[in-house]
Amino acid sequence: VALLRASEQLKGLRTKNDDQKTGVEIVRKALSWPARQIAINAGEDGSIVVGKVLDNEQYSYGFDAQTGEYSNLVSKGIIDPTKVVRIAVQNASSVAALLITTEAMVAELPRKAAAGPAMPPGAGMGGMDF
Repeated sequence: VALLRASEQLKGLRTKNDDQKTGVEIVRKALSWPARQIAINAGEDGSIVVGKVLDNEQYSYGFDAQTGEYSNLVSKGIIDPTKVVRIAVQNASSVAALLITTEAMVAELPRKAAAGPAMPPGAGMGGMDF
């Protein structure tokens, strides 16, 4: 929920140019994805869950994926440690910045594994020979 609330604060952020505006929009959308994915994993529509949570003004209001209910998550004991969330966002930002400024990357192409030979009948099943 904290990331969702933070994403809403980015809506009014003033930028100097279109590149910065695009960057802010990318970050804003990325901050909503953890909540969306939790909802999807719980069998709900992520966009609807995010919309309902953001429609409520209460900061601790959110979606309880275990019960499928919307409620005050803090009173239910459902919280994220602030430091963990902050560091996760910082690390993701750092990696994204590194990838953006890198002129070339090296990656291995996925290899298609060749099918191994078939096992002979009864292989490995001792005592099965008559």
